[in-house]
Amino acid sequence: MAFSSGNDSGGPMAEINVTPLVDVMLVLLIIFIITAPLMQHKVKVELPKANLDQKENPSGPKTPPITLAVTEDGSLYWNDEPVTKEILESRLSSAAQLTPQPSLNLRGDRTTKMRTINEVTKIAQDQGMLDIGFVATKDRGN
Repeated sequence: MAFSSGNDSGGPMAEINVTPLVDVMLVLLIIFIITAPLMQHKVKVELPKANLDQKENPSGPKTPPITLAVTEDGSLYWNDEPVTKEILESRLSSAAQLTPQPSLNLRGDRTTKMRTINEVTKIAQDQGMLDIGFVATKDRGN
């Protein structure tokens, strides 16, 4: 679609109006002049290099983790063996003395009260266990 140039000939305009193009280019130039210094970091910090090589454990083989299961009624299972709280405390105390210390994987039933899980975690911490993890299954979303 062509527009007339305003003269009486009625023909299409043969000249390109560059004024809007120049205006846009000047605005972009001003934006880049202002933002370019902001994109540079002012403080030079030499970041540490990551060493991702796997190191062998010099103290021997790693001890297997302890699995502690807690059911809804508060029953405790040490590696699938039923235990009482007193036996649990003594086993955790002796496991905390091992070098390297094994990790404790705490599995709670879906309907287990959080209060029970908190009590077991507190017992483990009081006995000196440092690495306590909670085991959960991945939720399969649709």
